[in-house]
Amino acid sequence: MTVTYEDVTGAARRIAGHALRTPVLEVSPGLFLKLEQLQHAGSFKARGAFNRILSAGELPPAGVIAASGGNHGLAVAHAARALGVRAEIFVPEVTSPVKVAGLRALGAQIRQSGALYAQAAEAAAKRAAETGALAVHAYDQPEVVAGQGTLGLELTGQVPGLDTIIVAVGGGGLVAGVTVGSGALGSGALGGGAPGEGGTVSGDASGDGTPRAGTPRAGTPRAGTPGAGTPGGDGTSGDGTPGPRIVAVEPELCPTLHEALRAGEPVQVPVSGVAADALGASRVGGLAYGICSRAAAEGRLASVLVPDEAIVAARRALWERHRVVAEHAGAAAYAALLSGAYTPAPGERVAVVVCGANTDPSTLNAE
Repeated sequence: MTVTYEDVTGAARRIAGHALRTPVLEVSPGLFLKLEQLQHAGSFKARGAFNRILSAGELPPAGVIAASGGNHGLAVAHAARALGVRAEIFVPEVTSPVKVAGLRALGAQIRQSGALYAQAAEAAAKRAAETGALAVHAYDQPEVVAGQGTLGLELTGQVPGLDTIIVAVGGGGLVAGVTVGSGALGSGALGGGAPGEGGTVSGDASGDGTPRAGTPRAGTPRAGTPGAGTPGGDGTSGDGTPGPRIVAVEPELCPTLHEALRAGEPVQVPVSGVAADALGASRVGGLAYGICSRAAAEGRLASVLVPDEAIVAARRALWERHRVVAEHAGAAAYAALLSGAYTPAPGERVAVVVCGANTDPSTLNAE
């Protein structure tokens, strides 16, 4: 089971008029922010939620059910309300009060279960079996991944000649969807070929918000990291031009994809830290692993880790420099640039996905 470029283009047609086309901000020459935190319900998750529900046909009387650290639940609740169906959302205890309040405002039935996302997901699956409600998984369903992929499809249309997309990873639905939807693996055909010129992936991240200088070089791996080189190759987007490279960013305390690539299969990892409420899946999704491991093997995807202090600094920098409000997970991709975990080559056109903004704005200057 996988997700194709055609699945993503089909999702784009299906959710048109339901999900927003979010803007892109060029903050310096060749550096773009994809402002997906302006999406319905405050994150990219609305794309996958709408595509899953609209793909299902006639819905059961029990409506839809989902487990979430917060953002996915908000998206499912928003989509359910927009489409006139009932939503029941399971959240872990780590979910922020801002997100719980948002769920209540959207009219969802909320159930808190377990300390982390995995326990909430188990409870939601059991409840779905009891009620017959349509399960909308946070990241490991083809319709959800294809829906998230519409972000990549949209972004490559907004920024012609894009070289690299930097995106945060939790369970992997977004990075997998963007990898497919941006054409990084080709428009239905396999990518591959000789690695291309790109930026530097580094293990030497300061975390203080200061960009690292470095000599760009092609295909330089992070020490000890399978699949963590500079992506390249001859994958194509839908119009036949080369697709962008993908840089997958995770907090050091939530290294779900990173450890899966190291082990050669999805593995259970402990999760904690400032972004755990949104990036706290303890095991990468099977769909995401299949797509991302292939992309890494073909030189199309790099995996990097950033410390919590870099995420905090990036969140503050987004606000202070660009007046962009982001939650910690939404700032994780930007942290890869500011900390030096990824340093673009001269002239490289880079887009950073700011994926969510469900946060307490009063904390922006408090950290």
